[in-house]
Amino acid sequence: MTITPSHIIQYLYCPRFTFFEYVLAIPQYEEKNYKVIRGRDLHNEKLEQNKQYLRKKIGVKEKHLDQYLTNGLLRGKVDEVLLLEDGTMSPLDYKFAEYKDKIYDTYKTQLYCYAWLIEENFGKKVKKGFIVYTRSKHKLIEVEVTESDLDKIKKCALEIQLIIDNNFFPKATKYKKRCLDCTYKNICIK
Repeated sequence: MTITPSHIIQYLYCPRFTFFEYVLAIPQYEEKNYKVIRGRDLHNEKLEQNKQYLRKKIGVKEKHLDQYLTNGLLRGKVDEVLLLEDGTMSPLDYKFAEYKDKIYDTYKTQLYCYAWLIEENFGKKVKKGFIVYTRSKHKLIEVEVTESDLDKIKKCALEIQLIIDNNFFPKATKYKKRCLDCTYKNICIK
């Protein structure tokens, strides 16, 4: 089984997500979540709008749209893979969200996953990624990508694989507030 950025985001929220969903095969029913559905629809719509303007703004030499990438451990579909003027590459991701002076960790994690995939598939360094907030007039935000960010993602991917392959029941998150809204709160051992 290959891991997706969603697996890593869920694992970072609580490692037990991985166990319940991928070892016990208990689904989360995320399809009921309006924002998830709307975000997926929006990806298709935005692939055709406002792209040239944004690319010019960040110095794009070459672009690859809607890239499905894998490296044997991780897989993901990147809205845009950009070759920049300095010879590095960057992922660009559209979000059906408003920018509120904060970049959520989940968005950063997704970009780090894409950066890892881009480096392995294109053989180019990734130093930054971009998020477009479609509900804030397509505000473009740059996110730095460091070696430490990539190492953290690689470590998470290996830990997820260990949980799944060994039916390992991990410790829950140390942030107990997260348990209140968790899909698995009724079946999880506290």
